[in-house]
Amino acid sequence: MITIFNRKLIHTSFSMESQAKVKDILDHNGIKYYEKVINRRSASPFGNGTRAITGSFGESFAYTYEYIIYVHRKDFDLADKYIHDYLN
Repeated sequence: MITIFNRKLIHTSFSMESQAKVKDILDHNGIKYYEKVINRRSASPFGNGTRAITGSFGESFAYTYEYIIYVHRKDFDLADKYIHDYLN
């Protein structure tokens, strides 16, 4: 089980295609992962978000969602190797 205490960041991206490739590589090689998706335009406990104040005129929707992928610390080196071998 991957928890906040035993995980390590392997990939972060604003691209849905990029995160899908990384997840596919990890799945194909049997490496478990935890994914966190953050909507950068939504409200948070510290503020109401930006859409109500500024609207969305002129903003790129490519940066609305941030995808963060973690793996277990013990799997990090192997996962990193698979990802770099595939992407390079």
